[in-house]
Amino acid sequence: MILGAHVPDADPLAEAEEVGAECIQLFVGPPQSWKKPPPRSDAAALAASGLPIYVHAPYLINVASPNNRVRIPSRKILSNTLERASEIDAVGVIVHAGHAEDGIARGFVRWRKMFEENESPVPILIENTAGGSNAMGRHIEVLAELWGYLEDFDVGFCFDTCHAHAGGEDLSDAVDRVLDATGRIDLVHANNSRDGAGSGADRHANFSGGKMDNDAIVKMVQSSKAPAVICETPWEEISFDMDYLRSRI
Repeated sequence: MILGAHVPDADPLAEAEEVGAECIQLFVGPPQSWKKPPPRSDAAALAASGLPIYVHAPYLINVASPNNRVRIPSRKILSNTLERASEIDAVGVIVHAGHAEDGIARGFVRWRKMFEENESPVPILIENTAGGSNAMGRHIEVLAELWGYLEDFDVGFCFDTCHAHAGGEDLSDAVDRVLDATGRIDLVHANNSRDGAGSGADRHANFSGGKMDNDAIVKMVQSSKAPAVICETPWEEISFDMDYLRSRI
């Protein structure tokens, strides 16, 4: 299990060295844009660094949406993100599970169609989410159904501790239930939460000031048996968060 951080995009290798990250996560384009990410000038350096790199897809993506003006651009920008991720030899691309306003059953079908019609050059890791109605990834029992629809494809999973807390899951056995649902956890986002359990709010906090029990976070990371852990906490104290996890795992 290696430990890393979501780093600022401008000079990710320097930022990784500053905090002692053994792996990194970054955006390859603006996280709130539908535009295709431009080629990175440091793509060759990133690919040659030997550092495991994870790419987080834009937050706007919702491939489960019934709205063509959301779903079709979502699939396009996900494809664009995967293309840029392949250029830096990324380990995987993390994408939020999204939500289906017309019902999760139809969202399952749209997720399956996305994998049927798109061959990814980089593994896709679907991430659990914190809130929203008809959410495809807030509740673990829904993830289990989604994975039933995707069983013909090699789909990875990213488990976010803050999202599980904000989503209202019982953290004492959340990891075991996720593993039963998906069969795997490829990456853990180890984050504390600004808000209380069940709030539905996707707001990460440093370990020094969040509403989650840090021991619970450590136990989830340990029991996940994931190959890598990424902290996505506020940058000012991320070194403390990483040192805390490193000392406990």
